[in-house]
Amino acid sequence: MAVKQKKRRWPDEEKRSICFQTTTAGVSVAQVARRYAMNANLIFKWLKDERYAPAEDLVAEPDSPVFLPVEIEAPASLDPVVATTPTGRIEIELSSGHRITAEGGFDADTLARLLKGLSS
Repeated sequence: MAVKQKKRRWPDEEKRSICFQTTTAGVSVAQVARRYAMNANLIFKWLKDERYAPAEDLVAEPDSPVFLPVEIEAPASLDPVVATTPTGRIEIELSSGHRITAEGGFDADTLARLLKGLSS
């Protein structure tokens, strides 16, 4: 047999406080509802009521996307860029578009000669 729970009564000030918590950046209505062990739909109902909804000037606006200026310059030298990964694997991409991948044990001198031959 299910136990019938009493209907909770929320004072107006507490409703305002709960609604205000939903304006914090990164906090969802569902998170606030879980905090108070209540249904999120009830908070949405309160948010529609002007008595409890936070004032527009208090609502945090999400950061809007911003485009930043970018300048692309030619590389200062044509030396190959070597990127290593911690798994014993090395990938090298030359400015000419050649890509070399070496895994496991490899001789660095042989690899250097190969790179020199490809870059000339």
